[in-house]
Amino acid sequence: MTATYHLMAVTGPVLAREEDANDFLSEAWANDAAWLAVPRERLAPDFFRLSTRLLGSVAQKFQNYNVGLAILGDFESEVAESAAFRDFVRETNQRRALWFVANETQLQEKLGAETAA
Repeated sequence: MTATYHLMAVTGPVLAREEDANDFLSEAWANDAAWLAVPRERLAPDFFRLSTRLLGSVAQKFQNYNVGLAILGDFESEVAESAAFRDFVRETNQRRALWFVANETQLQEKLGAETAA
């Protein structure tokens, strides 16, 4: 795989179950992408509730297949509502497998910083 990313369209099937992650991974592979950038609109509302375990399961699946997952969007309301989610976002943004970023520009900056390091 290259060091590139693939940005999914804002419209399309929503990742609502762990099994849906396979279709998202397939899109990354079809585009020879090391990272898949997924707009938050493509994720079910339950995705951001840690108690559902959907986010953790999907993140683990992406990590198992060595594909980075970048989730693009505004997460301020979720961060404000849940200290656990806020901690999760902070922790994952310090690693390499899963990032929460505001937009594609921020993703490019993080990827650039990682390449420069």
